[in-house]
Amino acid sequence: MLIDTIIHRQPIEKGWSGDKTYRVTVSDGTKYLLRICPLEKSERRKRQFEKMKEVYALGIPMPKPFEIGICDDGAYTIESFIDGVDAEEYINGSSFEKQYSYGLDAGRILARMHTIPAPPDAERWDVRFNAKIDRKMEMYEKCELKYDNGQPFIDYIAENRKYLTDRPQTYQHGDYHIGNMMIDKNGALNIIDFDRDDHGDPWEEFNRIVWCVPNMPYFASGMVDGYFDFAVPAEFWKLLAIYICSNTLSSLPWAIPFGEKEIATMKNQANDVLKWYDNMTKDVPNWYISLERNEKNDR
Repeated sequence: MLIDTIIHRQPIEKGWSGDKTYRVTVSDGTKYLLRICPLEKSERRKRQFEKMKEVYALGIPMPKPFEIGICDDGAYTIESFIDGVDAEEYINGSSFEKQYSYGLDAGRILARMHTIPAPPDAERWDVRFNAKIDRKMEMYEKCELKYDNGQPFIDYIAENRKYLTDRPQTYQHGDYHIGNMMIDKNGALNIIDFDRDDHGDPWEEFNRIVWCVPNMPYFASGMVDGYFDFAVPAEFWKLLAIYICSNTLSSLPWAIPFGEKEIATMKNQANDVLKWYDNMTKDVPNWYISLERNEKNDR
């Protein structure tokens, strides 16, 4: 058991998962990532671990899952350690062309991940997500704070939620954005942090693109183009806007317990979304810039 051969632990202080995370070294000098969660989460962690093995088998660039078990501190998993840098830090200072190229990689990786089907007994997507929308709208309505201009989000959802009908479902990473990506020593994009994996409409995965757009619109654009191989369906943009509106409404009440800094972050993000979509009067956001012609010429 690898857990028994650890000779050094170095805590990693980042992320929102609540897990205890360590860079560990075992007796033969190999480095791994050790994650420990509370024992009551062990069944979910076991399911996640098995899904990670399924994703890894597709050739997705990601940590390799090695071991799962119970230790004194809770349920643990051991994965390969990606020796590299945070993708956001690395890509942010890159040329527009390089940002776009990494975005293409991210989109193509996500498309491959979405070949894993959802469970056969999954609840119909429109039923499930419409209930989620209703809960988020109620959260916003009951919230002590409001956006200066929150009505366009509500109106857009009301006008377009019909597009949720008959959506397919697949496996989802659950938190797919630049903050959960790394660049390894070979310069390749790697995907990390599968803690929130789920199943649902594969296009919902793009709802976290709001964290990529402000500093890296070319990365975000490349991600869309890479996923769809440069043929983005019009319906995608409507659904993406629905998912972003829905998240935006619930982000403000979510932020309140975390204090003024998070509240300000969510208010600023809501303002950004309104600018991207011209107060939710258009479907395609203004940050989308396709470099399709250049990319195809380089093939």
